[in-house]
Amino acid sequence: MKFLVFFIILIIFSLFIDKFLRKWLGIEKKKISETSGKNIDRWGRGIILFIFLCTLPFAVEDRNVIKWYWICFLIVSMGFQLFMEWKYLKNSKEYVITVITLTYLLLAIGIMFNVDYYF
Repeated sequence: MKFLVFFIILIIFSLFIDKFLRKWLGIEKKKISETSGKNIDRWGRGIILFIFLCTLPFAVEDRNVIKWYWICFLIVSMGFQLFMEWKYLKNSKEYVITVITLTYLLLAIGIMFNVDYYF
C-alpha cells in the first residue's frame, strides 16, 4: 500500500516538474526534429530500442535482473536524448531540463526500490 501511494505521488509530481522548470528557468520548448539532427535522433533511438528488445528475453528470467534492465534502458535512452539536445539545441538550453529530469528520475528510482526502508 505504501508503494502505491508513493508511486501516485511520484507521478503527480513528475507531471508538474517539467512545466515548473521551464517557467522557472525561462526555457521554451524546442524539439530535435526541427533541427538537422532529426535523422540521427530517429536512428539512434531506433537502435537503442532494437538492442534492448533483442536482449529482453535474457532479462526476463529473474525479477532482479529485469528491474536493472529497465533502469539501464531509461538511463541509456535519457542519456542519448541529453546528448542530442546538447549537440543540436545548444542555443535553447533544453538539455538543462533533461539533466534535471534525469537526476530526478535516478533519485526516484532509488527511492522507489527502497520505499519500504523509508516508511
